[in-house]
Amino acid sequence: MTRPSRFDGTIGRTVADSAAWFDEPPHPGADAPNVVVVLLDDTGFAQFGCYGSDIDTPNVDALAAGGVQFTNFHVTPLCSPTRASLLTGRSQHAVGMRAVSNFRTGFPNQLGHISNHAATVAEVLREEGYATFCVGKWHLAPMEQCSAAGPFDQWPLARGFDRFYGFLEGETDQFHPELVCDNHPIEPPAGPDDGYHVSEDLIDQLLKMVSDSKGVRPDRPFFAYVPFGATHAPHQAPAAYLEKYRGKYDEGWDVVRRRWFERQLELGVIPEGTQLAPRNPGVDAWDDLPDNQQALACRLQEAFAAFLDHTDDQIGRLVDGLRDMGHLDDTVVIVLADNGASQEGGPFGVMHEMKFFNGIFETPDEAIAKIDDIGGPHSHTNYPWGWAQCGNSPFKWYKQNTHEGGVHVPMVVHAPGRIAAEQAGTMRDQFVNVADIVPTIYDLVGIAPPDQYRGIDQLPVTGHSFADILGDAAAPAANTLQYFEMAGSRALVAGDRSSLWKAVCKHTQGADYDTEPWELYHLTDDWSECNDLADQQPDKLAELIDLWWQEAERHGVLPLDDRMVELFGAHFRPNSPHPPDRRYVYRPPMSPMPGQASAAIGGRAFDLTARVTRAAGDDGVLYATGTENSGVSVFVQNDRLVVDYNAFDEHVILESDVEVPSGDATLVAKFRRGAGMAGSMSVEVDGRPAGAVDLPLFMRMMSSVGPSVGFDHGSPVSNRYDAPFPFVGTLHEVVIQLLSKQDVDALEAEAATEMSRQ
Repeated sequence: MTRPSRFDGTIGRTVADSAAWFDEPPHPGADAPNVVVVLLDDTGFAQFGCYGSDIDTPNVDALAAGGVQFTNFHVTPLCSPTRASLLTGRSQHAVGMRAVSNFRTGFPNQLGHISNHAATVAEVLREEGYATFCVGKWHLAPMEQCSAAGPFDQWPLARGFDRFYGFLEGETDQFHPELVCDNHPIEPPAGPDDGYHVSEDLIDQLLKMVSDSKGVRPDRPFFAYVPFGATHAPHQAPAAYLEKYRGKYDEGWDVVRRRWFERQLELGVIPEGTQLAPRNPGVDAWDDLPDNQQALACRLQEAFAAFLDHTDDQIGRLVDGLRDMGHLDDTVVIVLADNGASQEGGPFGVMHEMKFFNGIFETPDEAIAKIDDIGGPHSHTNYPWGWAQCGNSPFKWYKQNTHEGGVHVPMVVHAPGRIAAEQAGTMRDQFVNVADIVPTIYDLVGIAPPDQYRGIDQLPVTGHSFADILGDAAAPAANTLQYFEMAGSRALVAGDRSSLWKAVCKHTQGADYDTEPWELYHLTDDWSECNDLADQQPDKLAELIDLWWQEAERHGVLPLDDRMVELFGAHFRPNSPHPPDRRYVYRPPMSPMPGQASAAIGGRAFDLTARVTRAAGDDGVLYATGTENSGVSVFVQNDRLVVDYNAFDEHVILESDVEVPSGDATLVAKFRRGAGMAGSMSVEVDGRPAGAVDLPLFMRMMSSVGPSVGFDHGSPVSNRYDAPFPFVGTLHEVVIQLLSKQDVDALEAEAATEMSRQ
């Protein structure tokens, strides 16, 4: 007979001579607060209204007015590392996330996921009896593991969350998102024509989760993690929000940045005497820009402002929902950004952000023709450097950099009952780091992180609780030594409020780490890093550099590694889902796949072969990857095999010059990379050549949206059909064979021999 592992009662022959025993489930106590962490993406220090901008963010501003506003809060320079540190209370390198989760390097500081030796706050709180929810962007699992095939051990539900609704990639189309519910992909409940936007959907789902939990278990507190896709590119918002900001930034970034800076001084979010950093290299004076460049830049900034405004309204809906349920007064709400404003729009801004990752800088004269698409479903925009630096006011540099523009961001904490009424609306200028948030949550809840979690030894929580600072503006900073690192750029902040120093080195990829110059700033009276003291105080700089190396050893930062975008192509590692022979076989029905879990066709020669059985008139998509903004679709239409190669809305369409026969057929599309950025494609029907065409641009990176087999998921890659345009006949399989240069050379030689023989 089997019995439960623990039973503290007694068992006699009958109930009368037995004593029952009931296991008490964990509970953090009646006074334990609910905790909500709202994370925005690529949002600079100045961009909330309460931090200086003229963008309408009344809901975040209201949380600041009812709570405390942190003015010296720091994060890592990139999204996944910040999220890893935020959820664990530890260094991002120590937990295996020095950069984005899209790649692994074979070193402990880049696992592509959070180490299992670092339990997340959701895992810890759930063990204490909390309900745990996550809605939004995850980006903390290796993307090659984020298909419906799993494994799921680094998805949200396996890392402590009871429920998840959102997307697993680093970004998504806000109107056509790639959604996951719990552990399975789903289609969005509506589309842009129905008024759908994913930020609204996320809050709808979270409020339902909270209501479901509290309706049945009102005694059980909840932890909710709300990482919006906003304001990461693509900058997309409903039309009414876009219209609201039309013409608002026609003065240009120099005037607007100066105005925001002056308002920061007036509000007190930066100290008196702070200088406005000079324009970054590559940011020209606004008045020197040509008309088209100004017009494009204004419209791109309008889209960002609309996106942030719309997101703020969703935060307001969340706050109102908690208030209506009666939970706001016992909820700690933390709102922060994951890094500074993004530099990924380049000097001009982009209509299609993937152009940046293809090394293409679209000129304003080229982009201006489609200016009215900006911010809507038919765009994937990011703004130019000038507006990004404006968003990071008063600082220099951006996301990805370890200067203040990349790491100094807003944070607001609203905690009724834990922040005295007379403290509401006050500011905190103590240095705080993102790793300090989880220890503070543990302090407020009244728990200690475990030394072991489910049998696994745990890394120490190295963040510093700032719970004392919440109630006392005069309390000393708990964190007095903090390192930063991103792709070889390094920094260290050391000291307290009376004397806070920073050493920083902006690394150039491939440069010698040992000879690159470091800069030295006394942040106490130089928040914007304008007065480099390296030459004046070489001993102080040497001291801080030595401390950086000590912290690097302590937190697992080494080895320094300046590889970034080039690692996206590293598919063929041990234990990856990618076959050694680079042959992928897909048989429907299949769920859509993330790009990194599927055939890596970007920038590569490949053959796509589809075996079908059909009757005349049986049309539909065989394979599609990407969106209406960029991608490739292979489909049958009007009894012809069609390929639409959509290179950033420049469509090259190849239609077979023979019909696809009824019955069984083998359909082939061949893609070849040519010289420079060019390429070509051809089609065959049952082994017979049926057409070929040159490709002016052979895309190296196509889209953040991956492929679907037998239909076109999300927005349609081709404008020759409406998605999903499923294949009506029988699609037996789609085989993609990636080809090396040697493969291509051999095939071409074989073809030449065959042509000669014939």
